Amino acid sequence: MAAQMFEGTQHAAVYLKYRFAPGKELKDTILNYLQEKAPSCTQLAVDVGCGSGQGTAFLAERFTKVVGTDISHAQIQEATAAPSPPNISYLVCPAEELPFEDASVDFLASFTAAHWFDIGKFMNEAKRVLRPGGCVAISTYTTDMSLHYGDCSEKLTQIFREAWDQLLKYSHSRVKHVLEDYKEIFEALPFPDKKRITNIYDKIPMTVAGVAGYLESASPYQVFMKSDPEAAKTLLPGMEKRLLETMGAPSRDTLLEFWVRYVCILGHKEA
Repeated sequence: MAAQMFEGTQHAAVYLKYRFAPGKELKDTILNYLQEKAPSCTQLAVDVGCGSGQGTAFLAERFTKVVGTDISHAQIQEATAAPSPPNISYLVCPAEELPFEDASVDFLASFTAAHWFDIGKFMNEAKRVLRPGGCVAISTYTTDMSLHYGDCSEKLTQIFREAWDQLLKYSHSRVKHVLEDYKEIFEALPFPDKKRITNIYDKIPMTVAGVAGYLESASPYQVFMKSDPEAAKTLLPGMEKRLLETMGAPSRDTLLEFWVRYVCILGHKEA
């Protein structure tokens, strides 16, 4: 059974504002794989569980038509309202019931979303809609992030992880897929020609406010807010204050580097 964790309009707005797009190394990994396995597959790409479209946009450079899908009306509303290339469209549907004809999709992608799907049903849909010779990329960033600024990176990372560990107490059981580097999802992919890469690293410029916003956009924070709103309201401002004091920076708009590790599953359907 799929899990729905990003339904609220306020949460969707925070998600749009603070969730970062896939980094350069991840995008290059995917695009290089497509060039190797399916250089002529350029018609239709589908981004499943697209949220507010963070991972959808870069696909527009390679494909004639890109469709982002998500089960959340609020997320699709945000994605539709945001500026995007003219060959991108969005629609509301479950990942397990994709409204595409058999063997009609050239490329099926999912960015930091597949752990919320009913994995078995989603894989059946992937097999059904992907055309022979088409490709799939299922990726996520992991929870072992780090912050980098001057000579205080280790201390900043410790402060960030203390806040993140507090949130992980409220995480859904599906987050285990992320903690296990998508191993079970990789095993479920029904194509023999597949691989799982677990060591893709990207350095993302982010403000101190953006770091707090990212945590606010995470599903465990929303659960934390409902469970203990007073504690939740003080967690992120407290983290921000400690980060700025450690950095010796006056403004929450101060830039640092947010280092992330990605896991990416790549698969090719035999022609």
